Parts: sequence; structure tokens; C-alpha cells
Amino acid sequence: MQQRAFGRTGRSVSELGVGMWGMGGGIGGWTGADDRQSLAVLQAAVDAGVTFFDSALVYGAGHSDELLGQLARANPDRDLLLASKIPPKNRQWPARPGDRIRDVFPPDHVRASVHAILRRAKVSALGLVQFHVWQDEWADDPGWQRAADDLRREGLARHVGISVNRWEPANVLRTLRTGLVDSVQVVYNVFDQAAEDELFPACRELGVAVIARVPLDEGSLTGTLTLDSRWPEADWRNAYFGAANLRATIPRVDALRPLVPEGQTLAQLALRFILSSPDVTTVIPGMRRPEHLAANVAAAAGGRCRRTCWQPSGRTAGTATHRAGRCRRPPWAAPDRVT
Repeated sequence: MQQRAFGRTGRSVSELGVGMWGMGGGIGGWTGADDRQSLAVLQAAVDAGVTFFDSALVYGAGHSDELLGQLARANPDRDLLLASKIPPKNRQWPARPGDRIRDVFPPDHVRASVHAILRRAKVSALGLVQFHVWQDEWADDPGWQRAADDLRREGLARHVGISVNRWEPANVLRTLRTGLVDSVQVVYNVFDQAAEDELFPACRELGVAVIARVPLDEGSLTGTLTLDSRWPEADWRNAYFGAANLRATIPRVDALRPLVPEGQTLAQLALRFILSSPDVTTVIPGMRRPEHLAANVAAAAGGRCRRTCWQPSGRTAGTATHRAGRCRRPPWAAPDRVT
């Protein structure tokens, strides 16, 4: 497992991480999680050299943080970077222009949320605490700045990061220049390359780690969805993959299939595309089954892929609108959900 520098922090993490939203279960999330299988996959990931694990207090109402803590206690001698996220106090995903930071991340809420994560995980500190939504107009607010400093000073978190809103990768650029942000988590995949335009260059300049989330477009880039795909009633994918989105997405996925080398899957090529960017620190696909972990580890071991066929000059018909357009909310988009 290759390691990459975690920005300017002086430490490294595995280039393949694990996103734990699907393991949390609960209302408004993914259905079908099984704790025994999740813990087995998490341990197998550690054994394969994975060192970055990403959770959030809202995933399963703290359940994924409990799994994160169990993993930590089972591997006391491993240098794992355990990450979680502070939910917005007003429970609005994404943060909206004009929202006041005192209603979203007041300092007492930041502190209470971090302590809640630590209690759930039964650990004394986290490697990374992230604000789960953001608006760049909050950059100069002293409340969150003081709260971030306090988390580090008191040893509750080694690093502080921001998870930027979907379709808004540049909505953090001023905040990065405060010097208080160690990492940015952003949607980045074959279908949404907009982070390359402004965010990646800023992170490169400032030494900020990049965590690539939603690498498989919530499942479409596995190549397994059809126009008839449906999920249990409580599963959030029913909202994301409504009929209009499926009609728009399936042809784009089909256009990518000829690019998949023999012996690989579309999902593996999609991960290799992300890892071919030197600006990405780690990519965090969800993986709840051993076979998914094995395939993702194999993709990471496969090295970088040629990016020419994915770029604007050589883009397939299936991806032609994504880099320029999908960073903006598409017409079919339901209200954003937790990611």
C-alpha cells in the first residue's frame, strides 16, 4: 500500500482509505450494513496497509464512530489516522449562502460534538476532526478559528479539516489561507473533476491534504446500476438516483465501458483515475464486503492510469459535460444529503 504525505502535517497516510458512511446505517443513510462484516472488512483493510478511516457523528447517529473506536482498540500498535466530522448544529446539508456560522458551528457546539465523537469511539483523541459543511464567507470568523486552535491545543484532535459542499469545490479557498485547515474533503471522481480547477492548485500551494470522497459517484461507477435500480425505502440512494438522474447517468456510465482494460472493472479504473492525480492524498470509497476491499486494494496496487482519455481534449461523449457542468447542481438533483 503506497503512502502519501498528508499535506504539510509531517505525517503520511495510505493512498486508499475507507469511507464509513455505509457502515453506520440509520435513518437517512445506507441500508444493509452488518456490524460483524463491517468490522471484518475494517480489520482486513488495516492488514492490507490502509491507515485512513473516515467517519462522522451523523453516520448512524454516531454508530460509525463506535466502529471506528473498536478498530482503534483492536490495533493499538498501528499508526492509524482516525477521522470524523462535526455535524452542523442547524442540521442543514449543505450549508447555504447567508447561513450564520453562529447557527451552524458555534464554539460550544464544536466542542460538544467532538466530545460526543470521543465518547462514542471510546478514544481520547482523533487524528482529524472535520467541519461537515462549509461556507467560505465564514473564513474570518474568530469563533471557529478559536475552536480549531483549542481542539489542537487540548490534544482532542491532531488536525482540523473541512468537508466542502457537493458541487462547490471552491467554497473554501479563502478559509484555506487562514492556515488553520490541514485537509479538505471534496467530491472528486470521473464524473466530477471540477476540484482540479481551483481547489487542487490552492491545496498544492498551501500544503493542504486532499481527501477524495464519492469516488464511485454513490455507486454508478461500479457499473452495476440500471434504469430499474431501486433500494429499500429508507435508503437515501432512492433520492439521489431518482428517475431523472438514472436516465442521465446510465448512458454516461455505458460510454466509459470501452475504456476499461481487460482484467479490470469500471470501479477499479475509476479509483485509478483518482489516484493518478498527485494532488489527491487519499481516496475513501465505501466498502462493506471483503470482495469490495480486495478489488479496491488491487486497484490501488495497479498504479496510475493514463488520464488523457478522461481529460477535456479527449473526453468521451459520456463524460463531456461533467468537468465543466456537474460541479454545479444538475437539473435532476434532489436536495443535498449527508456525505
